[in-house]
Amino acid sequence: QLQASGGGLVQAGGSLRLSCAASGSIYSINSMGWYRQAPGKQRELVAAITSRRRVNYADSVKGRFTISRDNAKNTVYLQMNSLKPEDTAVYYCNAEDICYGSVCTNGDFWGQGTQVTVSS
Repeated sequence: QLQASGGGLVQAGGSLRLSCAASGSIYSINSMGWYRQAPGKQRELVAAITSRRRVNYADSVKGRFTISRDNAKNTVYLQMNSLKPEDTAVYYCNAEDICYGSVCTNGDFWGQGTQVTVSS
């Protein structure tokens, strides 16, 4: 189970930090990341980070958002700075390929969304 937190309402230019923790007796998680979905739009990748901390960002957030993870806590973070109204969306935590002990499940796992609203 993935539990996300940290969304809210912020003015343009402000900052927010999202957190997402995976629960259970987890041995490893391949990739963790954040997606977002604005009203009337498809869900899109915001940022992702592998277990070896290789990162990937959407062009629209490069230089403003920073993704990080704590493997010991099975937690991924998204620091969002210089927020813009177009960043307004529901943000979803994602994890790929989770191993619980010696049992691994390939595929995507999703957390509940957290609303981020940026006012102009």
